[in-house]
Amino acid sequence: MTLSPAAAARVAAIAAKQGKPAVLRLSVEGGGCSGFQYKFGLAEAAEADDLAVETDGVTLVVDPVSLDLVAGSVVDYVESLGGAAFKVENPQAASGCGCGSSFAI
Repeated sequence: MTLSPAAAARVAAIAAKQGKPAVLRLSVEGGGCSGFQYKFGLAEAAEADDLAVETDGVTLVVDPVSLDLVAGSVVDYVESLGGAAFKVENPQAASGCGCGSSFAI
């Protein structure tokens, strides 16, 4: 798992604005148009069994169940004409949807 510098900077800015620790939790839930969907949120801290990866002072945490589905992924923050969003580049995803928020394995 990797958190890009752009994603780390965005998480740091959001966390500072909300007065929370710079800890981004990525989890995978069933649903979305392709079978699984990514869920992002700020966390207070990593849980004991989480994978934690740090980039530029920001921590990305992933629970063990979700990690099986996103191992080897890169979490990035992309700004384009269509808007700005966190994006997961998942090498395990066999297919995805047009919006980029769900995937299938």
